[in-house]
Amino acid sequence: MTREQILEYPVDVQLTGKRIVIAGGSGFLGLSMAEAFAGEGAEVSILSRTKPKASGRWSHLLWDGRTLGDWTAALNGVDAVVNLAGRTVNCIKTPNHKDEILRSRVESTRLLGKAMRAVELPPPVWVQMSTAHIYGDPPSAFCTEESAEGIGLAPTVARAWEAAFAESKLPQQRGVVLRPSFVVGRDRGAGGGALGTLSLITKLGLGGKVASGTQGRSWIHEDDINTIFIRAIVDESMSGAYIVSSPIPESQANFMRTLRKVLGVPIGLPAFQWMVRIGAPLFLRTDPELVLYGRYVIPKRLMDDGFEFRYPELEPALRNLHDRKS
Repeated sequence: MTREQILEYPVDVQLTGKRIVIAGGSGFLGLSMAEAFAGEGAEVSILSRTKPKASGRWSHLLWDGRTLGDWTAALNGVDAVVNLAGRTVNCIKTPNHKDEILRSRVESTRLLGKAMRAVELPPPVWVQMSTAHIYGDPPSAFCTEESAEGIGLAPTVARAWEAAFAESKLPQQRGVVLRPSFVVGRDRGAGGGALGTLSLITKLGLGGKVASGTQGRSWIHEDDINTIFIRAIVDESMSGAYIVSSPIPESQANFMRTLRKVLGVPIGLPAFQWMVRIGAPLFLRTDPELVLYGRYVIPKRLMDDGFEFRYPELEPALRNLHDRKS
């Protein structure tokens, strides 16, 4: 298909009859993606270490993300592989957790490369998850694909993840690396992602400004990220790395103000940095830096290619998700 045809064709026409494997697809984003792909006519298989907590129109195969097995045959003759595999970063960053965050991404990516070399008909396209966190946590800069990469754990992991993909991708495969920001979406049985936690905090009256509140909170609605993954699968002109985020990032303070408005919560108590550094690991069992720092990213390549976001603005995106729950 030409780019013009991709833009004109409805999504279901683009995916009808396609076979897609989602590695690491049992989590919040994976189930959202599997549901979206299957709903538009694709035959979807999920590879994961544990069975998804929800049922749906997909098949499931167990893998450990480290060794070849019977699951390898599922890659033979499929139209695309999407790799989301990796341990969640929503945790306390102990040495063991840091190691697992890195290894789970690098080793599973290398394993997929080995599996594709073991089948007769490897998929022609590989869509690889990465993260917008590769740009680090600049306090005010607006980052695009052309921006300098950051320093610290997350950028280091992202670089290693993308390097493993570049080494593992077959020479004849079209490879697309997608760098998402914070995804807002619904709970389908695998949790509601970070938005679920933020909504709970907000309802408790604690959803106010954190520290200065100026740190970037780039975000994207699940419908838009799913559409971008679909586009990456079917649009043969897409290759290389793309930022996957709304074109209108928010500050942390504005994000929480909008969330309070949508949830109908009038008050959001602010939190000083020291409160978050104590409370996040103690009560939420997570890394305080996920809240204290952030980044503003702009999806320049997608915008240059004419991609139209269904939810470019935060309030309509959050209202859509809230209304679906009601």
